Amino acid sequence: MENRNTKGPEYIQRFSLNFRIQHIVLFISTTILIITGIPLWCIGRPEYSWSQDIVQAFGAVATIRLIHRIAAIGLTAVSFYHILYLIYTREGRREFIELLPMPKDFVDVTKKSLYFLGLSKSQPRFGRFSYFEKFDYWAVYWGCVIMIGTGLVLWFPEIAAKYIPWLSYELAAEIHADEAILAALAIFIWHFYNVHFNPSRFPGSGLWWHGKMTREQMMEEHPLEYEELMRK
Repeated sequence: MENRNTKGPEYIQRFSLNFRIQHIVLFISTTILIITGIPLWCIGRPEYSWSQDIVQAFGAVATIRLIHRIAAIGLTAVSFYHILYLIYTREGRREFIELLPMPKDFVDVTKKSLYFLGLSKSQPRFGRFSYFEKFDYWAVYWGCVIMIGTGLVLWFPEIAAKYIPWLSYELAAEIHADEAILAALAIFIWHFYNVHFNPSRFPGSGLWWHGKMTREQMMEEHPLEYEELMRK
């Protein structure tokens, strides 16, 4: 896009189509897993009788379980694809390095905390990824390992009992449910606020769709990355 002035382009492309498609598949499959997983977890618990209304909306338990498993396949597929993306593409390797926790992140947490408490007037300056974006990424990474692993035990209990007898069906079910609740809270409270409900972004950011940020947004939210791009 043409420049408005000599300071830089009006819009800056931060995320490629490849990266955005991975994110779209991830959030669609995760959302479906949460919507279908809650009533499945509540089956047989009379105190959660409201969950039966959700089951009836899908038609039957077998239907909701099938949809849940299809979404699980989507989550598993995008997780394994992402690993290949990190290993075999230059972009993936670059993003992985940028997402690694660094000493600066701990300094930034301290600076941000002091700012929130009114003890400092200056805020940390972020590069490509801030500490809370890195937290989002690694929380998803760890969550996928737990959810996919325990989900396979629940899906194929006979095979799991044969090869990993220490991980019983009941234990896997409890871990699966606890991690799912934690993931849902992290997504709908932490992630959604930072990305969409933050006053500076409300009613939502379109970054996940087009991968672009305005020059002003880059200078405010990722000034170190912006300065590096301008030097290049």
